[in-house]
Parts: sequence; C-alpha cells; structure tokens
Amino acid sequence: MSEYELRGGPQPDVSAVAAVLAHHGVEGPDGKAPGEALVFAVSGGIGAGYILWDFAHETMSTIVFGFRARWQYPHEWLKSTVDRLGLGADFHTTGGKRAAAKRLTADLEAGRPVLVLPDRESLGYWHLPPEMSGGGGHFVVAYGEEDGRVLVDDRNLARLTVDRKTFDAARGRVGSYKNLLATIRPGEVPDWPTAVRDGLTDCARNLSAPSKSFSLPAWERWAKAMTDERDPKGWPRAFGERRGLVGALFNVWESVTPAGMEGGHLRGLFADALTEAAGLLELPALAEQAPTWRGIAEQWAELAETAVPASNAEFAWVRGLISTVSAGVREGDAGQDAAAAAGAELWKLRAHHNDESPFTEVEARELFSTMGTMIRDIHTAETAAIRELSEALME
Repeated sequence: MSEYELRGGPQPDVSAVAAVLAHHGVEGPDGKAPGEALVFAVSGGIGAGYILWDFAHETMSTIVFGFRARWQYPHEWLKSTVDRLGLGADFHTTGGKRAAAKRLTADLEAGRPVLVLPDRESLGYWHLPPEMSGGGGHFVVAYGEEDGRVLVDDRNLARLTVDRKTFDAARGRVGSYKNLLATIRPGEVPDWPTAVRDGLTDCARNLSAPSKSFSLPAWERWAKAMTDERDPKGWPRAFGERRGLVGALFNVWESVTPAGMEGGHLRGLFADALTEAAGLLELPALAEQAPTWRGIAEQWAELAETAVPASNAEFAWVRGLISTVSAGVREGDAGQDAAAAAGAELWKLRAHHNDESPFTEVEARELFSTMGTMIRDIHTAETAAIRELSEALME
C-alpha cells in the first residue's frame, strides 16, 4: 500500500473521496488519478438549499446553506457517489463508542484510509465557539494514528493531527450520522462516461424539484425572506432590532466564498466539471454552458461582497481572520497557533458586532432589498442554466 498523499482541494467531501481514490490507485479516463471536478460530476454536482434557524433563546441565528448535491443527506451522497463509480464500499455505523473506536483502530492499523463525518467544533482545529458544538461537519479522511493522535486529511497540505479521544468524541457528537465510517475498496471504475452522465442527470433532476428548502426554489424563498415583514423568518423581523445581523451576514459571506470551511458556492468547480464532462460524453453543449456557470459564480461573489464589503475596515479585518483560520488548517499542526489566535479574536469580534450593530434601520432595509434582488437574479440564472443542462443531457 502506497503512502497516503495530502492533495488539498476546494470542497471537503469531494476532495476526501478523490484523495482516497488516488490512494487506492483508481484511474480516471485519462489514466491518471481522478481530479475533484470529475468526482464532483459523478457525485451529482451542485445543490441548493437555504434554512434560517432562529431561536429566541440564542444570541445568534444560524443560516444553513446547501451548495453540494444531497447536502442534507451526507450518507446518501457518499453511497450514491461510490455506487455510480462501480466501486465497493463498507459503511459502518454504531451508537456504541467502543465499537466505533474498535472499527476505526482496525482500519487504521491495516493501513486503510477511511471517510468519517465528525462534528467540526468538537475536532478543535477550526476553533469554533462552544455553542456551535453538535452543528455538524463534513467528511474528512482518517489515514493513520501515531502517538495517540489521528492523522487527518481535511484538505490540509501538511500533517494535521487530532487527539484520539477528541476524535472519537467528535465522531459520536451528531446523532443523525453518529460514528459513520466508510471504507472505499480498491478497484477499477468500469464506465466513467456513464458515471458522469448519471451524476449530472441526478443534479439536473434534483435542482428541478419544487422543494423550497433543498432545491433551486430555496433561492427564491430566500430572496422573498430578505424583505418579507410578515414572516417571522423574514429578515426584517428576524433581525428587526439588528441584533445578530452581522453574524448572519458573515454566515452568508463565509458560506458563499472559498474562505469558509466548505468550499463556497462551488459554481466554478461545476463549470470545470461540465468542461471535463463535455469531452468524455462527446457533448460540446456542456462545455458551452461552463461560461454561464462562471458568470453565476461571479454573481455569488458579488452577493458575498455586498453582504460583507471589504470597504468596511472592521469587516475586512474579520474576513482576514476567517481566512487566517482556514490557512492555519491547510498548514496542519504547524498552523494551529496562528489559527487559534485568529479564531479567538474572530468570535470575540463577531459577538461584539451582534450586540452592537453598525447598521441603522434604514441601512439594514436597504441592504436587505439589494441582496434580495441579487438572490432573485441568481435564482433566475440558475433555473435557466439547469434547464439547459437537462436538455443537453437528453441529446
């Protein structure tokens, strides 16, 4: 078995699968290790989702975005991806921490990298506040254990480790996928074109669904919520006194941009996936759609900049802190001191701004209106682009 290679990557779940495939020597259509764009196409590509969790007893609202296919069902996403590839996989779940730890130990001692789904806050290296414990996470690869510490691949480019007890606790923190562990078996992908076509077809089908939480209508629902004064989940009411508004805006910025923990809106990666798929499937129309998605990516970037403009010196500082934390994770253990310092200052500043909003009521409402228009334009653009994708795949 070859030594595990840290490869980095834009999106955690896709990068984790691509890294394990590369470790097992799985070859793409060109005879090389499959890249993230190709795996992204097979996995179902982009998703859409918006949910505002606003709890009266908490000091901040939490907005959950879905930019990856089947983002709300990580177990199903991984299984469908592996199934399309035609590879075998073992999925292990258990409510018992001893059984979970035993299975992880067995795989690591055998030199098998495994995909696990731990709670982000509990892992520690993202330096999130305690109130985010149990908020979920993304797939990472555990590929070894040394001196009581698990070697983790979370797109880091240098050695990143987590204390074994901490890692075990993080795996068991979220009840909906408690202690999930997946082992992809080495093998040969029998039919890359079919895997890619099926993934893109699934993408088009899912994003053509009527769900206002888990498909493209979610963007329309979000656009409406930006100015809806009657809905308790509308931003004018949810942030009526502007309390928690800055945190929500940073939630938008961090979720949409690559500086965050999950790779951002992923529309650029999807454009890469369509370009690669065009040649593989001999469908030039897919490559012709790539510029459309790059344009949509620019719309998302403009929305993030509107929510948290760099022209505001304090906002620019907080943006820099978020980027420093992400950079610290990429640098592995060696970057953790800098990430910890940035994380502590980041959440202190965010708490301050949640209590002391820099916006007047008029400014907030103007911002809501502007963002609402931008989100509505994104919804229109993505709906048309997905329709074109569906038509191209039927050729």
